[in-house]
Amino acid sequence: MDDKYALANFSRQKVITIEQLVKLLNCSVITARRRLKKWRTYTSINHNGRYYTLPQIPVFDKNGLWKYQTILFSNHGNLKQTIVALIKDSQKGLSAVQVAEIVGFAPNSSFLSQFKNVPGVKREKHQGRFIYLSDRSGIYTKQKQRWTTNAFPTDAQAVVILVELIKHPDIGIEQLSKHVSDQGQSVEPAIIRRFLQFHDLLKKTSDTKL
Repeated sequence: MDDKYALANFSRQKVITIEQLVKLLNCSVITARRRLKKWRTYTSINHNGRYYTLPQIPVFDKNGLWKYQTILFSNHGNLKQTIVALIKDSQKGLSAVQVAEIVGFAPNSSFLSQFKNVPGVKREKHQGRFIYLSDRSGIYTKQKQRWTTNAFPTDAQAVVILVELIKHPDIGIEQLSKHVSDQGQSVEPAIIRRFLQFHDLLKKTSDTKL
């Protein structure tokens, strides 16, 4: 079968597997893979990379992703390259839950545990959960600043903060952060400050220690 006819069939189907292409071309797997390379097809980033689509078919969204039924394609490359790109392009990094939601994984997927040592990504713990940030210096600094700027304590952390503040009404923010940490709840001073300001409690701390 010539390329023109095969491409017309491929285009109508939108996506294809290597097995389907072998039958369509009546050729070997090696020859089919050569055709895929020649046509510059995209490989799905889920379903174990089993599906292919032609470059003119996907209409990628703002994240560079295109979904056909349950099959996901990316203009960033493979799954790892896609996640690194998503993290780099995000405003303040992404949590594991956010990444899973974007790429259609289960929220408890263990895939992201591999990203603690992947080039392009820094994994840090904020408010008891892992956040994935770009390891590019300028981007990392901005993402971390934005995350800290917008963060609030969890309910459990808020309770510990208030209890410690009641016990030590003249305590400074830095010291309050240390006390909270000693209670098993790590909360950055900037987050505590924002929480107290929001609830009009900052005035209860010593002005000289803020």
